[in-house]
Amino acid sequence: MTWLEDRAVAVITGAAVGDALGGATEGWTPEQIEERHGGRVTGIVGPWYPNWRDARPIAPYHKGDGHITDDTLMTCALVEVYAKRRAHLDAYAVAEDLVPLMIGEPRWVPELESSALLLQRVFLAEKWIVARLHYGHVDPREAGAGNVVNCGAAMYIAPVGIANAGDPRGAYAEAIDLTGAHQSSYGREAAGVLAAMVAAAVAPGAGLDDVVEAALAVAHDGTAEALRAVVDAFADSTPPSTDEQERALARRVRETVAPFDSVGPHYREMSMDARRPSRTKSIEELPAALGLVLGHRGDYRGSVLASVNYGRDADSIASMAGAICAGLGGTAVVPAEWVDAIGEASRMDLRATGRLMASAAADILRADRERALERIAGIDALDARGAAVIGEGA
Repeated sequence: MTWLEDRAVAVITGAAVGDALGGATEGWTPEQIEERHGGRVTGIVGPWYPNWRDARPIAPYHKGDGHITDDTLMTCALVEVYAKRRAHLDAYAVAEDLVPLMIGEPRWVPELESSALLLQRVFLAEKWIVARLHYGHVDPREAGAGNVVNCGAAMYIAPVGIANAGDPRGAYAEAIDLTGAHQSSYGREAAGVLAAMVAAAVAPGAGLDDVVEAALAVAHDGTAEALRAVVDAFADSTPPSTDEQERALARRVRETVAPFDSVGPHYREMSMDARRPSRTKSIEELPAALGLVLGHRGDYRGSVLASVNYGRDADSIASMAGAICAGLGGTAVVPAEWVDAIGEASRMDLRATGRLMASAAADILRADRERALERIAGIDALDARGAAVIGEGA
């Protein structure tokens, strides 16, 4: 594989593995997770309730057993849009291509154990995209205003980082434009920042410091403050080597992120200010993922499992952590046994999706290069003309 192919496959599979492992623990506390599973989760586990079809609040979804969730389903749909357009995306691409995929093309939904429309699986915050764009005919650039502010846009934004490999600011700008059709406020901001982090991670020679630098360079408002707090707290962390040290890391991450999180201490009983637009708040998932990645110094397995055992929105946290670590380390760091088992359980070829994204990204990057050369030539012509005018004036 080329470098781009390796990193694209790594990011897609690495995020999907985190999503599938974290889906089984989503919504619970670390203590509840350990009680249910007899200790910390170390891989694929079964559903929380044996009668998952009927047990609330999980019904009707079969979470666990290696099933990916809506995070990966939306990620794969976005890859399909890139593969169709072979160009950078904006909010209009969501309206013209992503929405038709959500409402017009049935696909296997592992958690429902049936073929269904993507619209029938996604959360209400993602159904908003269809309601606003397909039925409301809202300007795509403004359709996200009024939606709940959560991690819905950030959870599937990693492909934007691949399409802008090595260009964090370009990834941020594209993600902010694209997700205007879905989110506002700090939910949209988180999507832009995560795209920038993935773009930095997949660049040749990149390290964890480059990812942190990219995040802090583009982030604004409460998102920037939350990320800075996490970096200050965990930049020099020593990776945990015992279960108790893992528990301590998770507690410290939660304590560091809590002042910026609008959801509050009880994930299933949200505070009155939960998920409302704000200049001072951040989604929990992005800074928590970065804190756990920093705590494990970018190690894929350690960071993802720490996210899974963190609980709360574990699937999205683990997916974000997985995308970052996989982008840095490539396919070699994403355990093949997890990729194979999750792909089989979810009836998906995750590596093929990564290769498809790599193919689209290669075309996008070639076009970027041509435009950059044309721009340089234009700037040189302006400089030359400016010098000539100055000479004539003398």
